[in-house]
Amino acid sequence: MTDPVKPRRAYRSTRRAELVAQTRRDIVMSAGQAFRERGYVGVTMPSIADAAGVGVETIYRAFGSKAGLFKAVIDAAVAGGPSRAEVDVEERPAIRAVIGEPDPRRQVELYAATQPGIHRRSGALLLALAGAAATDPELRALSDEIEGARFTGQGRFVGMLAERGVLRPRLSIEDGSAILWTLCSVAVYDSLVTRRGWSAERYEAWLAQSLIDQLLPELEP
Repeated sequence: MTDPVKPRRAYRSTRRAELVAQTRRDIVMSAGQAFRERGYVGVTMPSIADAAGVGVETIYRAFGSKAGLFKAVIDAAVAGGPSRAEVDVEERPAIRAVIGEPDPRRQVELYAATQPGIHRRSGALLLALAGAAATDPELRALSDEIEGARFTGQGRFVGMLAERGVLRPRLSIEDGSAILWTLCSVAVYDSLVTRRGWSAERYEAWLAQSLIDQLLPELEP
């Protein structure tokens, strides 16, 4: 004999999980807008709570600290939204296209094509973090964590090139990762696009060709 109560409990549990997830997304969206408008220092947790329509304790339970919330905002900006940030990186459509592309030059071009959008969405936040990290140990640790994760993630792309036998001869995965990490940094994007006035299209084309020149074997004449 089946227990008629179990389906109702399962439904309630699923519904509660959905509400918790949506509340988390609402907090991230409200915090993202506040951080972009007023910077890290100018934003308080109570002001974010008011904007999101939740209690301050709810934010601390979900993110642990203001720095933890800021990281969630950056993760969402990089991914293209809070919901996308909940999906594994390799399952995101743009990254799946990179992984599935058999031609190495086209693969690098597809990778370069992901960068303008990432920097457009997260660049101001990352630059604000870099500035605030100079005087805040917690933010310094957060900056180091984000850059370390970026280096590791980009290293996986270089490792994939090596596994497919298309990484430039005598270029180690470590050095290739450092090259990719540097060329794809927000500092380079900010220098060329924000300060020098390059279009996103020009930046993308330059980045793709630079990565091809640095990571792939030279074309035979």
